[in-house]
Amino acid sequence: MKRIIHLTDTHIGHEDLSTKMGDIVTRIIYTKENASDYIIVHTGDVVEDATRDGSYEEALAHFKRLTDAGFTLLYVPGNHDYGTGAFGSGKYIKKFKKHFYGTSNVTYPIKTIIDDIAFVGLDSMAEEVNWYDRLFAEGELGKKQLKRLSGLFKEEDVKSCKYRVVYLHHHPFHPKPFHHLKDSDKLGKILKEAKISALLFGHNHDGRVWSGRWGIPRVYDGGTSTGKDGKPNPHRVIDLSRDPAFDYDAEF
Repeated sequence: MKRIIHLTDTHIGHEDLSTKMGDIVTRIIYTKENASDYIIVHTGDVVEDATRDGSYEEALAHFKRLTDAGFTLLYVPGNHDYGTGAFGSGKYIKKFKKHFYGTSNVTYPIKTIIDDIAFVGLDSMAEEVNWYDRLFAEGELGKKQLKRLSGLFKEEDVKSCKYRVVYLHHHPFHPKPFHHLKDSDKLGKILKEAKISALLFGHNHDGRVWSGRWGIPRVYDGGTSTGKDGKPNPHRVIDLSRDPAFDYDAEF
């Protein structure tokens, strides 16, 4: 059974966080004997400032070490990945896709089926790069993405999977001023009906557990994996085949 390592909000490019990310990568590589047993899910804010030249490349250098070691990586963008964090721009949507997926021809939700797990990645910045609402750090999935998400859970290959994991950047439960996911209630309605095994996200840097919300047994805020500004940095390892009580913080 594949296990999941949840990373988020690494903010590579901020102060010494690239060095810390390098340490995390080294420890993952040397403490996990069989890389093929793990799926690393990164829930956004990979970089601190997408407008800085070379920021994506710096992050990808860390990710390459993991993929070269045999790990599978899945990721979605956060607000910092489309701009400065408080200000986003649509031009970074294609740029992010080309760098991290190898093509700009990517539509969210992203469906990835590995063994008996259906991973569903969402872009919670999809409707936050319009001129009238691209300020601040709010998130919005948008009607089109939510409609596709609802349809995705009806697809036979997803329905036949034993486990379904949804991952996105913005926190759906704990609104902060100018940080909330605007269409959280609509997302919740879909996920309640889809029998989700785990919901993973970041953004608020709190690192809290919200399990049970929307009837989902595992609901994890990943904090900030590199410990930005001293905030919580849990490194949860998740085994969907066991009770959630067995998920643990690997302290990379």
